[in-house]
Amino acid sequence: MQLRIFTEPQMGATYDDLLAVARRTEETGFDAFFRSDHYLTMGGDGLPGPTDAWLTLAGLARETSRIRLGTLMTAGTFRLPGPLAISVAQVDQMSGGRVELGIGAGWFEREHTAYGIPFPSLGERFDRFEEQLAIISGLWGTPPGETFDFTGQHYRVSGSPALPKPVQDGGIPILVGGGGKKRTPRLAARYAAEFNVPFMSAEDNARLFGGVREACDEAGRDPSSLVCSSALVLCVGKDEAEIARRAAAIGREVDELRAHGVAGTPAEAVDVLGRYAEAGAQRVYLQVLDLADLDHLDLVASEVAPQL
Repeated sequence: MQLRIFTEPQMGATYDDLLAVARRTEETGFDAFFRSDHYLTMGGDGLPGPTDAWLTLAGLARETSRIRLGTLMTAGTFRLPGPLAISVAQVDQMSGGRVELGIGAGWFEREHTAYGIPFPSLGERFDRFEEQLAIISGLWGTPPGETFDFTGQHYRVSGSPALPKPVQDGGIPILVGGGGKKRTPRLAARYAAEFNVPFMSAEDNARLFGGVREACDEAGRDPSSLVCSSALVLCVGKDEAEIARRAAAIGREVDELRAHGVAGTPAEAVDVLGRYAEAGAQRVYLQVLDLADLDHLDLVASEVAPQL
């Protein structure tokens, strides 16, 4: 099982904070550094304010050398599909081919109203999301020298040179995720390299992984070609005192974290991750909320990761 570090910088972080976590992620052997794409905190004052996801990843592309970089998830409501395809492909070039695009329909209405971003109905957001996936993958997949066209209900692309191109072999992996029963697995089966289940039980993960495998079968795709992953909050300590300190630092209760996250001692964390592996998770995104506690990453890298 691959372990990836996942951050929520809208809760309060500078670029330098994220750089420190990304560098420790690389130094300690984790597979990737991912960040959310939000413009408004979900708790606290959020100071010093939000950082843009793709600006951040562009910087990290030049200041790291091994880890993969991506979003979990970019909100489709934030950006037009063509400019987003350009930005992500450029960051892929800047990183030497280490970028992945997690993208969703967008869900947090208050951040849209706070920054003047339109927030359509759920149905329209999903309709737009489906067209965005078609456009982004179409632009990246158009052979050099040819043009790309697309006509949808919400977006039209005409005579696009479809540049720049990603540099990594096989193109930029697209991640789609969530708990939807119909459209989400269908879109993942059609467009995604990876399907992610955020913050749910191992049993829910197994059920949703089964659903997306069925969608692959229906689409004529080999289900084994789609990576299945989970996202879970992280709170691991050497002893009860350290676990409690880390839980308090992120405003959570230890018992709740043990019930719903990768929490407890390193041995407990290994057991939890084992249950998710049995459910079908090939990767787990460990949500790190206290970005100043780099020792947390060291502990997981030295005492949890080697056991998986």
